[in-house]
Amino acid sequence: MEKITLFWFRRDLRLDDNSGLFYALQQEKNVLPLFIFDLNILEKLEDEDDARVGFIHDQITKLKSQLEEKGSSMIVRIGKPLEVYQSLLKEYSIQAVYTNRDYEPYAKERDEQVSSLLNNHGVEFFTFKDQMIFEPGEILNGSGEFYKVFTPFSKIWLDAFKNQNVEPLKNPQWNNLYVTKPLPLPSLEEVGFKKSSIEIPPMETDEDIIRQYDQTRNYPAKKGTSRLGIHLRFGTISIRKLAKLAAKLNATYLNELIWREFYMTILAYNPQVVDRAFKPAYDQIPWRNNEEEFKAWCEGKTGYPIVDAGMRELNATGYMHNRVRMIVASFLTKHLLIDWRWGEAYFARKLLDFELASNNGGWQWAAGTGTDAQPYFRVFNPESQTEKFDKDMKYIKKWVPELGTDSYPKPIVDHKFARQRAINTYKEALNS
Repeated sequence: MEKITLFWFRRDLRLDDNSGLFYALQQEKNVLPLFIFDLNILEKLEDEDDARVGFIHDQITKLKSQLEEKGSSMIVRIGKPLEVYQSLLKEYSIQAVYTNRDYEPYAKERDEQVSSLLNNHGVEFFTFKDQMIFEPGEILNGSGEFYKVFTPFSKIWLDAFKNQNVEPLKNPQWNNLYVTKPLPLPSLEEVGFKKSSIEIPPMETDEDIIRQYDQTRNYPAKKGTSRLGIHLRFGTISIRKLAKLAAKLNATYLNELIWREFYMTILAYNPQVVDRAFKPAYDQIPWRNNEEEFKAWCEGKTGYPIVDAGMRELNATGYMHNRVRMIVASFLTKHLLIDWRWGEAYFARKLLDFELASNNGGWQWAAGTGTDAQPYFRVFNPESQTEKFDKDMKYIKKWVPELGTDSYPKPIVDHKFARQRAINTYKEALNS
């Protein structure tokens, strides 16, 4: 049986500037790509029309077609990775597996198990940096520890970025792909899902939007953000290309990419933040967790127009504007005193660009429980936020057309009362 090398696609669904694929093709012959629809992840999803699974399926279809134009193909399997590899070891003579690193707790555990299985069969497992410019361990303070505060992290990150001259990888050795006839591709239905009506934003780097990002990003009625979140999440765009473009066009946009790496680093060093506060004292907060109020928040029926507009936009499109994400998260955790984990889980279910580290970091920031968090005594006022960022109510009117009629609900809670209640609750919990 002919020896092959597998390249395992995960959060890097592109052929160009893909580190693991590039090095597999440079160092090995007979490279055959692989994608696994991971049941450990898919079985946890609540919606059978989850748009992200449809997006992944579309990308795999495209990649497979591109590889077939080069005379190769892609193995596509549905299952738990360890079981899939046990099966592949019987079907193929595998000499090595190449893949790109992932830093989430589940991904690290999965890779350790797969690596161990492969090593037991004499198969080498090589991993590469691809979804970050600087991965955990590269940006450290003078004592060799990770940064817990964003500003010094970002300064060191920027210095390293300027000094290293990060460049995209060019011209893989395509002639080292394994030549094979087209391999089968399971349908989306066979994966266990159906097509969503939600549209995926195109992967277009609009240079004008990035150039003006610092001036337009806070206004939800404007087309002021790049909408590339889902493409970064699943690696259909290269972080190296995007960071290089951002460095040329807009420092504020680049800063957002640094935040992404900051939160990924925090998660890698502190996996406990998945279900606990980064600042342990904040786990003492006695959340009210009123289920009726949570339902009203989820459905965009709180009586606070900017909050309701954001939630309705999320439910309808799988997207919510960045500024509005902060407002709705602050409202849930401070005005309603509902556990940030409830809101985080709802975002994880609905957001096209859901990414564990950033979602967790953002929610803990809003709740005051995280690193670099908004202090607990700062409570966003939805009305003043509206006055600042949606003065003409264009965004609100789009998503809350019944505003001003009898069918729009009264505010679920009084702002002044809720603000004081939140401050008192946090204060007592932290001082007890």
